[in-house]
Amino acid sequence: MVKDYNKNNFQILFGKRIKELRKNRNLSLRELSQRCNLDYSDIAKYEKGEVNIQLSTIYELAKGLQISPKEFFNFEFNFHTD
Repeated sequence: MVKDYNKNNFQILFGKRIKELRKNRNLSLRELSQRCNLDYSDIAKYEKGEVNIQLSTIYELAKGLQISPKEFFNFEFNFHTD
């Protein structure tokens, strides 16, 4: 149960980071989708933490945002072990 919480919480925080980076560049979902060959509705799902993202998708998003993929992981996350 704790593993699922951590995994889901990580997905949500990761998605919030994607949205933050997109908004910082004043890009709409559609504009970002055009830059990185992803459907805008899929990007919305990633931003909400609804979908487990693949490495190839992280690559596409980084390309579209013109950032290093490691920037997606610049957020605080604490593992709950109890």
